[in-house]
Amino acid sequence: MPRQVINKIRDALRTGNYDMTHHAIEEMSEDRLRIFDVESAIFNGKIIKREKEDPRGIKYIIKGVGSDQSTPVGVVGRFKETGVFLIITVYKIT
Repeated sequence: MPRQVINKIRDALRTGNYDMTHHAIEEMSEDRLRIFDVESAIFNGKIIKREKEDPRGIKYIIKGVGSDQSTPVGVVGRFKETGVFLIITVYKIT
């Protein structure tokens, strides 16, 4: 199941079927990350946790590396009812 989910998330990125919250954009900026780092973390990372408490849907925590192939990056997101993958927050793992 996790393999199918990460592939669905990656497909959403490939097709542009994703969105980012204002919070995610702010956090990305604060940690000096770029969209390339977020994409790299998703394409090369793995789902490390699923949070099922949110009534809006399961949140997926993905751990991967940025576009420099060394900076650890975390991405939290969920699928909206429309099928769009919503990136809720992004952070540099320290």
